[in-house]
Amino acid sequence: MSLTLASRLSRPALARLTGGAYVAYIGASVLADAVAHIGLGSAEQVIAVLSASPGLFRLGLALALFSGFLFVMTAWGLYVLLRPVDADLALLLLVLNALGVALQCASLLQLISALHLSADPSGPAQAAALAAAQTYRTGFVAAQLFFGTWLFPLGYLVLRSGFLPRFLGVLLLLDGVGEAVWFLQALLLPDHPEISMPGTLVSLVAEVGLASWLLIRGVPSATHSATA
Repeated sequence: MSLTLASRLSRPALARLTGGAYVAYIGASVLADAVAHIGLGSAEQVIAVLSASPGLFRLGLALALFSGFLFVMTAWGLYVLLRPVDADLALLLLVLNALGVALQCASLLQLISALHLSADPSGPAQAAALAAAQTYRTGFVAAQLFFGTWLFPLGYLVLRSGFLPRFLGVLLLLDGVGEAVWFLQALLLPDHPEISMPGTLVSLVAEVGLASWLLIRGVPSATHSATA
């Protein structure tokens, strides 16, 4: 899609398309993690799925890559919807999201490498596949820096928009803090995932809440002035 297409869509239609893309992104991400541990799973869990069921692994990998596309389209829709509130911050959220998706998709290339290595049953090939999965895992964690920071301009813009609930803006800002905690915990204290659990719950409520609101309620046809 392009900005020309955006100008042809009504704001309510664009909001519902954005909400639909957001819901689909969340669903694809959850499924990728459920079928192949691609997401929150460890490198060892990912390789275990690859060894036991290459078909499920391929499905999880496809879902993870597709989720990246859906997330960029979600960010683009939010950029168009929130640009009247503050064009610079709207552009910032789009750029941060795109950087996070690019880094995450680049890390997924390591899993494609692991898939090819798994065809060789020798010990060195299996060790190399695990190393590739570990590199993927590090890249996935690094991408959370951008997926966390994009929530700060997004939360602020939702808070100031006047056409989206202010409580969602507050939750998104808290979600950004939670993502920052998750990023630091996963890098510095990987054996203590319980540290990031409260942030994960906030993230679930904030992002599912925004996605559902856009899909079900949408936004008004006319742009409301920002509230203080």
